[in-house]
Amino acid sequence: MNLVRTAMLLAFLTALFMAVGFLVGGTGGMIIAFFVAAGMNLFSYWNSDKMVLRMHHAVEVDARTAPEFYRIVEDLAHNAGLPMPRVFVIQNRQPNAFATGRNPENAAVAASTGLLETLSDEEVAAVMAHELAHVQNRDTLTMTITATLAGAISMLGNFALFFGGNRNSNNPFGFVGVLVAMIVAPFAAMMVQMAISRTREYSADRRGAEICGNPLWLASALRKIALGAGRVVNEDAERNPATAHMFIINPLNGQRMDGLFSTHPATENRIAALEAMAAAGAVPAAPARGRAPGAEDSVAGPWGKPAAPGAKSGQGPWGRNGSSQRGSRS
Repeated sequence: MNLVRTAMLLAFLTALFMAVGFLVGGTGGMIIAFFVAAGMNLFSYWNSDKMVLRMHHAVEVDARTAPEFYRIVEDLAHNAGLPMPRVFVIQNRQPNAFATGRNPENAAVAASTGLLETLSDEEVAAVMAHELAHVQNRDTLTMTITATLAGAISMLGNFALFFGGNRNSNNPFGFVGVLVAMIVAPFAAMMVQMAISRTREYSADRRGAEICGNPLWLASALRKIALGAGRVVNEDAERNPATAHMFIINPLNGQRMDGLFSTHPATENRIAALEAMAAAGAVPAAPARGRAPGAEDSVAGPWGKPAAPGAKSGQGPWGRNGSSQRGSRS
């Protein structure tokens, strides 16, 4: 149902874009708008991941530089049947994470140092499973297209201000068409973009719980991330608000309800859905690999694997074992 709803919203956004082109310049304007959008989408398809990672100063890590974190992502990708994505760490105190990339073969996942320091191993695994769910559902591409179309509609609205009122223009609706193109269409595009974002978050929560094996891990992680996001300012996100919808929790502010202007569902609603999923037994809490059922979860991380040879205790939040600060519970 979520897939159908997303497809319908994307179709509406595309039709809205074409309509704005027609309002601004008639048939000719609609054709020009189509080619402009096609060019923008093509550029975003190939370069959006690099742009977003650069905006947030993400640093790529591997099994040597971030052994425990990298291994968690590696095992989750295996569980999900996905190619291993590139793994990044963002030097930012706000706990948060996002995924990007045009397809599973060219995906990247990123987590902030605040998230790696604040969350337990199980919660980190659940968050990264959520991000891999976005990759598997191809939400990263969907959201890139959505953001590009919404931006193009706003751009056309600005064009209407300068060219739409010209008597020699091809605008068939005069000043009324200019007002619609300037105000109503960009507002509607923003609403559609936010609706798609909220829809995809619920789907990624559910699939992420299936990948990591325990919905309650993700529910606990969401509580901590929402609390941290409300307390710590993410300056990179504030400078680039168009990327806010990519994060697991809105990095700009602590939205508390499924409001009209929210890019994310209410955290309370997401937690309730995950708790209901756990209560229904939809996803059994699978024991970590290499450990017997009932073994202490905080001994060596969610997958029961020791740190890579040569890794030093205290070398960073992603290089410590499960008994470190990340194992603490709120």
